Amino acid sequence: MKKLTARIGLLPIACSRFKGMGKETPLLYEERIQERLSEISEGISQFAEVVNPGQIYTRKDVNLAMDSFYSGKVDCVCAFFLSWSEDFAWIRFLRDMYPLPLFFAHIIPPVTYKNTEGEDAFIEYLSTGGLVGALEGSGSIARLKRPMVYSTCGRLPEILKELEQFSLSAALRSHLRKCTFGLLAQFNEVMWSTYVDPFSFFSKIGPELRFISVATLEDAVNLVTEERVERTIKTLTERYSSRSDVDMQHFKASVQASLALEDVARSNAISMMVLNDVDSVLYQRIGLRPGFCPTPENDGSIAVVPEGDLGVGLAVYVLKCLSGEHVNIIEPAYIENDGTLMVVHAGPNDYTDPKGKTIIARDIRFARSQWKHAGAPFAWYVIPAGEKTLVHISQTGAGTFKLVACLAEAHSMEHQLASYTHGCLSFPGKRTEEVCASLLRVGVTQHYAVAPGNYLKELRQFAMIMELEYVEL
Repeated sequence: MKKLTARIGLLPIACSRFKGMGKETPLLYEERIQERLSEISEGISQFAEVVNPGQIYTRKDVNLAMDSFYSGKVDCVCAFFLSWSEDFAWIRFLRDMYPLPLFFAHIIPPVTYKNTEGEDAFIEYLSTGGLVGALEGSGSIARLKRPMVYSTCGRLPEILKELEQFSLSAALRSHLRKCTFGLLAQFNEVMWSTYVDPFSFFSKIGPELRFISVATLEDAVNLVTEERVERTIKTLTERYSSRSDVDMQHFKASVQASLALEDVARSNAISMMVLNDVDSVLYQRIGLRPGFCPTPENDGSIAVVPEGDLGVGLAVYVLKCLSGEHVNIIEPAYIENDGTLMVVHAGPNDYTDPKGKTIIARDIRFARSQWKHAGAPFAWYVIPAGEKTLVHISQTGAGTFKLVACLAEAHSMEHQLASYTHGCLSFPGKRTEEVCASLLRVGVTQHYAVAPGNYLKELRQFAMIMELEYVEL
């Protein structure tokens, strides 16, 4: 999955009283502020698509700007005062613009004057007085209680960096409202704490939830050809080493079910499939849980998580969209004697990061079961070393959603815990016991998404925009 690209509407507010001033100077007022506006717009275009209606002076201007934001399907608006200005157009925007994330900034301009007795210096002084306008405009945000607003002040490079993070979270909000999650086939009856209300999920977070039956998966399995299975096995065994005790018939069955699961997702336009892989009906009808999602046919557009946990499915999807990286699902298993944390999870997990370590091995956890393909192989994966962002999402008792995030450091290790994707973590500046105690106090579940890199700033913005309860450890 590629990292999202935002579409940003610009609302550069200017002063009609100053327009036309500076006729006896090298540049008119509007030409001076246009130079800065062009620089700002060019900077934003390096990381986002820009909808720029131009300088805003009048009620008509702001109405046309709002129309362009709507027709352009912007993810957020970046508003700033280029100088002091009358505030009637600004307040009209705050009142009339449909709810969407708003980035409100004072972008500090360079000051080239000391003494304003000369006409040129005085016009430049008027053209750089945006701080007065920003402070004036900030009060109306509070009075109108405009939601999803982030306000800041800084020089252009700092503002661009903050806006990039904010706009990515805003784009994620838009994206979630257009995508579909699947649940196959039901919530996990042995993990009630992971239950999520589908109506709240749709209305507060965005994705439509499709319920997929095991029978639908079974039909899809029967449609997967032997040729596709053989081709996929060839690709997998070329990329990863395989244990000698892997049974080829079970290998084929696992690959066939994995391909079928992704086929079901594609046919239903599902981008996140939440699989209840501890459901007995799945094993009765399919004989195993799919062990090779994502398959080599998957271009990253479909993700799969286990145990019927819609919350961790959302956490994985959020990190995939923010980072464009490989994301894993884990649960803290135990604290080692040296204080590091072993994290694991069975079932479908992204094993395709070339920095990680993958072996095709038997799932010995189910090898002694009565199911048809007991001991079928899966992609046994070790999470690579490096800085990681951990994210947990679940529903609260009040019906809202909670996002808990922290940074960790993954350590290099070899395959150790059979049947599980696993890794070894520590927490810079914190003892593992302190982190776990904090999680217990917050009240979470055992499931977390983990991605390479630091995305805490984006997650803070995302939680604010989505009105999630946010806890950062």
